Amino acid sequence: MSAQEYNKLFDEVIAKYHIIDKVDQPFENPFNKDTFEHLLYRKNWIDTVQWHYEDIIRLPDIDPVEAIVLKRKIDASNQDRTDMVEFIDSYFLNKFKDVKVQEGAKINSETPAWAIDRLSILALKIYHMNEEATRESASEEHRVKCQKKLDILLEQRVDLSTAIDDLLADFASGKKYMKVYKQMKMYNDEDTNPMLYAKK
Repeated sequence: MSAQEYNKLFDEVIAKYHIIDKVDQPFENPFNKDTFEHLLYRKNWIDTVQWHYEDIIRLPDIDPVEAIVLKRKIDASNQDRTDMVEFIDSYFLNKFKDVKVQEGAKINSETPAWAIDRLSILALKIYHMNEEATRESASEEHRVKCQKKLDILLEQRVDLSTAIDDLLADFASGKKYMKVYKQMKMYNDEDTNPMLYAKK
């Protein structure tokens, strides 16, 4: 798959979510669980739900108790997001495991999956900026301003997609090699968050 195909899949996920447009709607992945598409679909769905969690929690009149419950859901979603990134990187590690690394090959500043993570979020920005650029209830000034931002986001998607394809080509040819570090987030772990282990 090319990055352009990732974008197409992400756009389909986001459109699917907005048919019902509720954070608690049931999730169904149409792809076989052993496929790369399954990982991408799940990843973007997590990002899409979290995008809307973040919208809800910013409501100025949100009930404080509901806000705490929602914050817990956002924390869990962030962990799911990180886990999916690591699953995607595992896919690429396996894909390129037999590539002969060229002498002088270098690592990249980020892994393919974290670049794809940015591409997934970019798809959400594009969808929602397009909504604002075409919203009939908004002023003309607002729509023009949002259209200019949308144009930049679309250009950014082209550039990021090209960079991802180039990076994967470099891995496939051995010009670069993958090295992955686990995120090791501490605040969700009862053994590393002092606020949690102090309560034990």
